[in-house]
Amino acid sequence: MIAIEFPTPDFKIVKENDKTLIFDRFRKRYVILTPEEWVRQNILNYLVKTLGYQASLIGVEKEIYLGELKKRCDIVVYNRAMQPWMIIECKEMEVQLTQAVLEQIIRYHMVLPAAYLVITNGVNTFCCQHMVAEQEWQFISQLPAHL
Repeated sequence: MIAIEFPTPDFKIVKENDKTLIFDRFRKRYVILTPEEWVRQNILNYLVKTLGYQASLIGVEKEIYLGELKKRCDIVVYNRAMQPWMIIECKEMEVQLTQAVLEQIIRYHMVLPAAYLVITNGVNTFCCQHMVAEQEWQFISQLPAHL
């Protein structure tokens, strides 16, 4: 498991009718602030502010197709050649990070091959690195520095 200390949040949050919205600077619009969205915004903030990932190389809610099924990857980090480098699946804090969550992100990897897969619920975070030569995944103890 990877210990993540999120930066102090500086989000733009507004109330609209009976909904709470948060500004997503990656999608450049306000979105409904769900428990999962709170985790997503905090991990995005961490990637940019703490790890120094370039915001321009991060995609949010990337649409993919698994056969006939349309799915969305929560976060995709690209390398400078704009190839998927890391896929991040976010769950709300109360959701356990089970084998099923890992299998979900591995299915996304079939469409978007990436060197790293990350699952997080904001409390617990796990990262796997694809070991190409061995054709296997290995858990690593920290999120990698971006290229």
